[in-house]
Amino acid sequence: MNTIDAAHIFRALQYRNYRLYFIGQGVSLIGSWMQSVAMSWLVYRITRSAFLLGFVGFTSQIPSFFFGPLAGVLADRWNKHRILIATQTLLMIQAFILAFLVLMKVVQVWHILALSIFLGAVNAFDMPTRQSFVIQMVEKKADLGNAIALNSMMFNGARLIGPSIAGLVVAAAGEGVCFFANAVSFMAVIVALFAMKLPPQKLKKPDSHVFSDLKDGFSYAFGSLPIRTVILLIALISLTGTSFQVLMPVFAKEILHGGPHTLGFLMGAVGIGAVAGAFFLASRRKIHGLEKVIPIAATVFSLGLISLSRSRFLPVSLVIMVVTGFGMMLHMVSSNTLIQTVVEEDKRGRVMSLYTMAFMGITPFGSLLSGSLASAIGVQNSVLIGGFSCMLGALVFARQIPRLRKAIHPIFVKKGILPPVASGIQTASELTAPPES
Repeated sequence: MNTIDAAHIFRALQYRNYRLYFIGQGVSLIGSWMQSVAMSWLVYRITRSAFLLGFVGFTSQIPSFFFGPLAGVLADRWNKHRILIATQTLLMIQAFILAFLVLMKVVQVWHILALSIFLGAVNAFDMPTRQSFVIQMVEKKADLGNAIALNSMMFNGARLIGPSIAGLVVAAAGEGVCFFANAVSFMAVIVALFAMKLPPQKLKKPDSHVFSDLKDGFSYAFGSLPIRTVILLIALISLTGTSFQVLMPVFAKEILHGGPHTLGFLMGAVGIGAVAGAFFLASRRKIHGLEKVIPIAATVFSLGLISLSRSRFLPVSLVIMVVTGFGMMLHMVSSNTLIQTVVEEDKRGRVMSLYTMAFMGITPFGSLLSGSLASAIGVQNSVLIGGFSCMLGALVFARQIPRLRKAIHPIFVKKGILPPVASGIQTASELTAPPES
């Protein structure tokens, strides 16, 4: 890779605010991944229950399903920068409390469940706000897709580093140290947020009720063919596919006969693949064409799950995890970028809250389903069913590609992403027409 290519791939880092956010959030996410791995190992060590592993995942993510849409309305109404400072501070407090309980050796399952619910409630407001805040840190909107891809590269770079460290730390010093490290890591992103120099956010005084805005957001999102189709596939994959991660402690111990370090290696391998997927998308010079990438990525992810369900050897499983992580991230980043590119600015917060609801809010139902299936038919068969379900969704999406292109093209022309004569299919009236539903 030459210097020009490197500058192109990391071009969003030219913006000071985004650069601060990227560094601060990168440090914080390493801590968050350490906590995630340590939490799953703690729950399984205490309970020896695959079902409770799934249930804890359920309690930490279900608030996004109920509060996510409301969070999107508030993100469109309130100052996003201030919301993020508040949510990151609350997440830091949660991690400190968890660390104290574990280090004092007084932690009980009900503590974990209560703190998981609190974590989920805060994340329900934090995630859609972070998603829609990216555009305020990137001055040139043409670099929005690159910023989203770099976000995912950062997220999955942390996924690579955090679990690997966590596996070693848990084995050497216990889970409490991981929770404490996560609490301290939040200071990096909080300092970065305070250091930003942002232009005043233009907020219109709302002239409608919150629930009216909520209804408008749903109507807009599901009335748009591109947004509706992408969100539905994300929801399906979150329900049946990405929940495989809550079963990794069982897979590491019972199938691969390993310990916490094995879990760390597996999750790190997912991170390697995910970083590669985000890197690939960051290197793309064009936004259009993502409608083709999405079903291909979902298929790669599903094939990874199917292969994982048959593997009993650690080296083979690690290679499969790399492929699975690549497909998962390629799908999620392509979906995020496509939605953020076509969405109208005044509805960005609400649409991204629906994206978050599909991505995170549906996942707890998947965690509960996976945990229940694993208890009934085994962890490998549970992952196998998830893989085939994701493949079916990818095939259905692929059949929609011609209609998606026709709906997306006028939006890209209107936003200057494509020239009016790019495909010769649009007329002057089509450029002002709403997206096809």
